[in-house]
Parts: sequence; structure tokens; C-alpha cells
Amino acid sequence: MGKIALLVSREEMLYQAHNILQEKKFEISEMRAIQTQDAVMEARKSISNGASLIIARGLQASLIKQYTDIPVAEIVITAQEMALLIIRAKQILKKERPVIAVVGFRNMFCDMSYFDMIYDIELRTYFSPTSAELENVSLKAVQDQADLIIGGDTAVKVATEHEIPSLFLSTTEDSLRNAFVMAESMNYAMGMEKRNAAQFETVLDNSFNGVLRADADGHITGVNPVMENILEAQSGQIKGKHLRSFFRDIDQETLQQILDQKKDSFSMFTQVKRNSIFAILAPITIDGRVDGLILTCNKVSKRRAEDQDNAQKSKRSSGLIALGKFDDISQLSKQMQACVHRAKLYSMSDKPVVLIGEPGTEKRLMAQSIHNSSDRGDGPFCSVTCSGLSDAVQSETIFGEKGAALLCDRGTLLLEDIENLSFENQNRLYQMIRYKRYPGKDLMHLKVLDVRVIAASAAPLEKAVEAGLFSRDLYYLLQGLVLEIPPMRQRQEDLKKLLEDCIHDCCERYTRYHVLTSGAKKALMDYRWEGNIPQIENFCEHLILTATKRSLDEIAVGNILKDLYPRMNRAEAISPAPPTQAGRLSAEAAAIVQALRENGGSREKTAKALGISKATLWRHMKKYGIE
Repeated sequence: MGKIALLVSREEMLYQAHNILQEKKFEISEMRAIQTQDAVMEARKSISNGASLIIARGLQASLIKQYTDIPVAEIVITAQEMALLIIRAKQILKKERPVIAVVGFRNMFCDMSYFDMIYDIELRTYFSPTSAELENVSLKAVQDQADLIIGGDTAVKVATEHEIPSLFLSTTEDSLRNAFVMAESMNYAMGMEKRNAAQFETVLDNSFNGVLRADADGHITGVNPVMENILEAQSGQIKGKHLRSFFRDIDQETLQQILDQKKDSFSMFTQVKRNSIFAILAPITIDGRVDGLILTCNKVSKRRAEDQDNAQKSKRSSGLIALGKFDDISQLSKQMQACVHRAKLYSMSDKPVVLIGEPGTEKRLMAQSIHNSSDRGDGPFCSVTCSGLSDAVQSETIFGEKGAALLCDRGTLLLEDIENLSFENQNRLYQMIRYKRYPGKDLMHLKVLDVRVIAASAAPLEKAVEAGLFSRDLYYLLQGLVLEIPPMRQRQEDLKKLLEDCIHDCCERYTRYHVLTSGAKKALMDYRWEGNIPQIENFCEHLILTATKRSLDEIAVGNILKDLYPRMNRAEAISPAPPTQAGRLSAEAAAIVQALRENGGSREKTAKALGISKATLWRHMKKYGIE
């Protein structure tokens, strides 16, 4: 434990301290009587001598606490000591309910709230903020006609000058003994905290993971050497800054959910400086309240330097480069934020990924982003569309001597429309993924092939399996890391931004100026856009090129939609629900019909999308006659 110093204002208190130390061995390293004006200087002297805690009284204790950082155990007059002084005062005065004034510093006294009732007196307290004010405070007690004044030298002197009885505020060994016990407890607690902190620091300094501590506001309070290396900055450059200045993928909403204990933790895969890392953010909880945050992270292993060099040369020579990154994906909506977050986690793995998404969703961009964020990011990336190719062409394109599989060694192969891959080629793909062997014709010289496969499909593969069109073996091999990319109509924030950007870009490109009315904007936001991004881009191009008016309303938008997609509009015009009494489909019924369409008729998914139970959905469908 640390050293304890006793600093008091009177020599007699040192004698009391010696008597106490004869009874019990307290760890007091030094004891001195000091002047109040020298209290701070004497405290600093004790600190330089190795003291980690000081015992002091009154104004001296207040000054030491104010001007130094050392903990102070204050000597407080006990209730028993004050009781002895009150009884002596009553004996001197021999008066019914005398007025007794207590003069001194607030931190010297115990709680005396009920002394009036217990001792049948009128007790008045006069607390001074500084030693210079003690005389004025004592004079105030005189002016208030106190019968007797209890206080230190100054108070007794003023009382004597005005011929008022007084008692010196003497103490017994009780208050000093209590202060010793308190100091020893504080010292023990500080020692335990130092030991725990030292053990924690040792664990952090020798950890293979980067560790960062932050306060409840998200400001960094400490980092270990590994984290310094990851952030490429020294501890002094990191401390005090906000978490999000280094980890931008931690959005404010997620941070607040952790601080409010709505989330136990948050994991992410992200890029920091030149390092790809996996990080976990968790709260530090004390007595049910979040007191701070711990972020641990580790680098995602990269390939050996020579492998990277070979991969880079291979990429440059073949032109097999993936340009897409996660930042290129519009993710203003919560649905897409969750999708990208999961994709970042998947990029840590070498296992196959299945991307499910309607035509026109960001399947290829997502695959490129996963590739570039993985430890294969320096390797080649190649994509092959399986639809529209014969079995032989599929085989040659993917598994031939100059096929995509060989070109993507130590890289990533994207197979689009995987459901259209022939059974024979499905088997070849299974062998390549499962056993990392090139499924060529030369059985005597099998090549080792390290290719990560990302498969893309417009619909979940289980439907193809049930229809006997897809291999069960390959299905179960692929069906581990599945990512569903939501269509634009389910991502209202992303849809709004895409429409605004497309119209703005077209106006800029063709030097036009057109604005949409609120009705036109609503019509565009309400449309299904089953072709997603390409459909939206082409529609906006048509809209701006053919516009004859500066202001475009919902009628103009509706006419173009009917002209471009007549069959789609007829299909959407068919309502499976009966009209209401007013002759129109109710808003509630329309919402249910829309949700059923978007979720392929699945009641479970529809109920989840609408935020209601399946039973409630069934009742509403029965009410509106929706089949």
C-alpha cells in the first residue's frame, strides 16, 4: 500500500496520534504540525516523499484538496466530542436553553442537526469559507448575542474581547482515530485499484488484440500498443478524440443504443488506415449504469507479401480488377445498412456467399465490395453469368483451361444466375469448392485451386432444389453465408436519393432544368420499380429527354410509366381485394396487398414487414376478402 502523511495544525494532535499508534499499528509514514498558510507547500513536500494520501483537518484539508490531486482523509470532530463540549458549555452557563454558537470550517464538524432537541439548547453554526473570514464570522456570533462561543483560537480571542464565555474546540483521540481508520480503508481501496489497473494494463499491453477504452460520451481515454499500431498514431494523439473519428462505421444511433443498454454489443468489419479489422464495441457497466466503452479489434490476416505481389501482377496482366467498394452502395435506409454490415462480416470468411436479390439490385457491386474488403482484395476478381449459356459453354467459360476458375486463383469468382448452372457443372463447382481442386480432365495431375465463390440468384435456391433443378449437395455447401439484398421499393430513403441523383445528373448532362411536383415525386416513390436501379436510371433518362414542360407533374410521370411498362401497369391495376363502400380500396387493405406482393405471398414475411402478428394479418385479410 502507499504511504500516508498526517499534517495537523497543533502539536498536541501529534501527541494524540502517537498514543493511538501505540495501541494499533497504522501505516502512517510521516507526521508534522504545519501552519495553514504553508499547507499546500507542505502537502507537496509529502507527495515528493512518496505519500499517496494525506490526513488533515479543516481549512488545511480544503486547501490541500483544492490545489493538489492527492486524496485527503479529513479529521472530523465526532458527535461524542461535540457532546462533551456542549455539556461543559451548559455547566458554565447554568441557563435554561442557552444559545451556543459553533464557529469554524464546515468540513470539521459532524452532523449536529438534532443537538437542539437532545441537549435542550439553541445551537447556531457559523461556518467560514476562509481563514481570513474567521474573525468576521466570530463577530457575527457576538452580534447575534450568543451566550457562549465554541471555536478555535480566533473565535476564542473574539469572544474574550467581548466578554463572552468561550470554549476551545479541542478534540479527543476519537476523531483522529476515525481519520486513521478511514485513511487506511482509502489506502487499501486505492492499492486494490492500482493492482487491478496494473494487471489490466499488463493484459492490454501483452494482448494480441487492439484495445481501446472510452468514457460514456465516446471520448477515448486509453489505448494499448496494438491499437496504436492499428490506428498508426501515438497514445497522446488518440486520447481525448471521439471513437467515431477513427471508426466511422460506428454511427451515432448505434453508439447511443449501446449507451442506453438497448444493445449488448456491436460488431463490425471495417477499414482503418491501411488495416482491415474486425472490431467489437461493448459497454462497461457499473451498478446497472454504463460507465464507459471498450472496443477490441484485430487485424484480418493478409496474405504473405510475395503472394500479394503475384496476385497484383496477375490482376494487372488479366485486367480482373473489382472496382466496387461498400461506400459505393447507397445505404441511407436501415435495411441496407444492416445488409452492408452483414456483408462486411462475411468478407472476413473464405466460405462461399450467396447473394439473393431482384434484377437490378446491387448484387455485382456487393460481390466486388466483399472481395475488396477481404484478404483476397489484392487478388483477381471475375464474374460469369450462367444464364443463356449451354452446358458446354458454361463448362468452358468457368472450368476450361482459360476459364474463370483458373484466372481467379487466390481471388474471387462471382457466378451470376447460379440457378441456371447445369447439373454437370454444379457437380464440378461442388468439387472445386469442397476439395479446392481444379475439376479438369487430367486426373493424374490435379491442380490445387484457391478460389472463393460468390453465387448470385434472383430468388432463394431452395425453390430450385424443391423443383429438382438444383443439386442438394451444392445447395447445402453454399447455404451458409446468405445475404438478401432488399429491392429499392423497400428502401425508401435510398430510392428517394437515387431518383433525385438520376434526375439531377440527366438535367446536368443535357443542360436542362426540370422540377418535379410533389405529386410526381409521390408517384415515383409509390411505383414498384421491379427492375430496380437500371429501370430507375433509364426511366429518368426518358423523363428528362422527352419533357416538354419545366414542371413535371404526376400525370406526366404516370403517362410515361404506362407507355414504358404497359403490362406491368395492367398487372398492378388488378386488385385482389374488393372495394370499400366508397368504391375505393382502403389504405389498410392496399398496404396488405402491397406487402403480400413484395413478400411473394408469404404471410409470415408479410406480417413481419407490417409489424403485426400472423393472426392479426389473417383477420385483416378475412375482413377485406384478400386471398
